[in-house]
Amino acid sequence: MKKLLMICGFLVLVASACKKDSSDDYPAQQAIVDDTQIQAYIAANKIVATKDPSGVYYSVLTPGTGAYPTVNSTLTVNYRGEFINGNVFDSGNLSNFNLNGVIKGWYYGVPHINTGGRILLMIPSGLAYGQQGQGTIPANTVLVFTIDLLSFK
Repeated sequence: MKKLLMICGFLVLVASACKKDSSDDYPAQQAIVDDTQIQAYIAANKIVATKDPSGVYYSVLTPGTGAYPTVNSTLTVNYRGEFINGNVFDSGNLSNFNLNGVIKGWYYGVPHINTGGRILLMIPSGLAYGQQGQGTIPANTVLVFTIDLLSFK
């Protein structure tokens, strides 16, 4: 009996050592929080949006014409970035940049429009600046971008 108790105790010890740390679930938990926030934003603003397989939501506000850019295209855009509460954190023009050099939300979202188009991207934090944040953008922040695709090559 003593031997059986020792074996059971050893198995409990091994099982507890293999237990997944709750911090391992953090990105998945944050993705659920972000998705809930984005869906609430969409509903509150009566936006017709599509969810890309990456998790980015987008709404084509103005269709453009011609081909669609790829992640390897060199683009010129006007953009405005907001927090989900509507506060603008950045806006401007980017010229001759590649989607590989920006946040993943743009990487997945911008190829949904073509030249002359305008798109609204609602980007979960994991495809923006994630757990570290950036400058005035806090960690785990959903971002909303309005992007005008002026040209690409």
